[in-house]
Amino acid sequence: MSSASFRRLLLTLAILLASTAPFLSAAETKKTPPPADAGPKPRQFIYLLKLAPRLHDDNAWTDEDKKTVAAHFAHLKAATATGKVILAGRTLEPGSRTFGIVIFEDIDEEAARNFMNRDPALVAKVMSATLHPYQIALQRPPIAP
Repeated sequence: MSSASFRRLLLTLAILLASTAPFLSAAETKKTPPPADAGPKPRQFIYLLKLAPRLHDDNAWTDEDKKTVAAHFAHLKAATATGKVILAGRTLEPGSRTFGIVIFEDIDEEAARNFMNRDPALVAKVMSATLHPYQIALQRPPIAP
């Protein structure tokens, strides 16, 4: 390529860049405001669940206790499906050492406490729980199967 052709190419590129710059900068600076009816931004909370001491022995579980834990799981599964619960699970340790966590979003601490207190495992006193404000700092992206 001759130097004259090269200069024409550079000039053409410079003109193209200059002509698109206003559109690029406008697109970069344009912010979409949140919807007016968005309401308060949800906050994250975590509650830590512990088994009632009488259930530390696997042989102590009654059919009613098992039904309660099934209702607890269904409650959290439904809340996960709606997007309220981010993560829920438990440790795989003996009853005296095991605990569960529920990380979820709600509008404020009072609403979060009400959600926690409606958990069937707490209502039936199969588990106890403590609520804490929480903020996820890092989260890995979903891994494709």
